[in-house]
Amino acid sequence: MIDAMGTVPGHPPYLPEPTGPSPVGTTSLHLKDVTRPDPWAAGVDTRELMISLWYPATPSGGPLAPYMTPAESELQLTSRNITGVPPGVLSTTRTNAVSDATPAGGRRALVVLSPGFTNARSVLTGLAEDLASHGYVVAGIDHTYESFATSFPDGRVTTCLAREARGPGPEFWEKVQAVRAEDVCFVLDELTGAHAAWPWARLIDPSRIGMAGHSIGGAAAIAALVADSRILVGADMDGMIPTPIPAGGLARPFLFLGKQANYTPGGEGSVTTWERDWKLLTGWKRWLVVAGAVHASFTDLALLADQAGIDLAPHLPGARSLEITRAYVRALFDQHLRGEPQLLLDGPSPRFPEVTFCSP
Repeated sequence: MIDAMGTVPGHPPYLPEPTGPSPVGTTSLHLKDVTRPDPWAAGVDTRELMISLWYPATPSGGPLAPYMTPAESELQLTSRNITGVPPGVLSTTRTNAVSDATPAGGRRALVVLSPGFTNARSVLTGLAEDLASHGYVVAGIDHTYESFATSFPDGRVTTCLAREARGPGPEFWEKVQAVRAEDVCFVLDELTGAHAAWPWARLIDPSRIGMAGHSIGGAAAIAALVADSRILVGADMDGMIPTPIPAGGLARPFLFLGKQANYTPGGEGSVTTWERDWKLLTGWKRWLVVAGAVHASFTDLALLADQAGIDLAPHLPGARSLEITRAYVRALFDQHLRGEPQLLLDGPSPRFPEVTFCSP
C-alpha cells in the first residue's frame, strides 16, 4: 500500500534520485581552524568544523552514505519537540551517494552549501546530490554549536550552544552571519590551498566557486561574497539578511529564492531585508517566490516530514519543492559558473507554475 505522499508506510524515508548522468560519491572531513577561537564555546581556542563533500564518482557498488548519525537524528527531533516517530528515523533516510567512492576525473566547479540555524548540513543533501550528479563538487558545512547536533569522528556530539547567546536585538543574527562567512572562507582555504585537506582536491577548479544557503545560511552567502572574492555567485534560499550589503554594492550574480507568503515584494518583516539589499545588488540578479512553500521547502525537511507523517501545516509537497529548488539553483550555477545560458532564469516557465519572478 502506498499513501498519498507516494511513500510506503513503515518504510525508511528516502531522497529522490539525482537528475544528472553521473553517479555520486560523498565523504566527510573534520577541519580545524587553529587561527581563531570558537565563537560560541568559551575556552575553546580552535574552531572545528565537519563538512561533507559530494562529487561525481566512478560507478561503484559500495554502500550508500548515511544521512546523519542516530545521535544527530535524535537531537534534531527531540530539540524540536517532534514525537510520534522513532528518534533515529532521520538516520535511516536512504541517500543516493556512495561513501568514499572514487571521484570521476576532470576539473569541477565548487558549490558551498550552508544550512539554516539549528539544522545540520545533511538537510541540503537532496540538493547537493543533484548538483554532484551534474558534475559539481559540493561542500556542505556544519557550523559547530549552531546545529542541534554535530557528530565528530572521535564520538563527540556538539549541541546548539549558540542559542544561549541569543538576545532580542539583531546583534545575535549579525554575529551568526559573520561567523558563517568566516567558516566558509576557511573551508575554501582548506579545499583549494597548497595543502588541501581532501586528497582529491585537485579536481576543484578554484576559479569557479559559488555558494547557496538556506535561512541564515542564505544570509551568510551574502556575507561570504562580500568577504571573499573567490566566490563568484550566490543564492539566498528563504533567509532574512541581518547585515546589509555595504553601500558600495555587490556586483556578482545573486539569486533570491523564497516562499511567496513572506518574500513577495511590498510585504512586511523578512521581505524588507531583501528589498533593502536588492538595490545594492548591481550585477545579474533574480528574485523568485514559490507559491505554497514553507520555510522547510528549500531543504530535505519538507520531503522527509511528508514521508514520516509529520505535520508542517499546509504546504507544497516536499518532493515538488525539492524539484523546484534543484532546478533553479542548478540553473544559477550552470549559467554563472559554466557559462551555459539558462532559459529557466529568463522568465516564468510552464514547468514550474508555482514560481513567480518579482520586480521590486
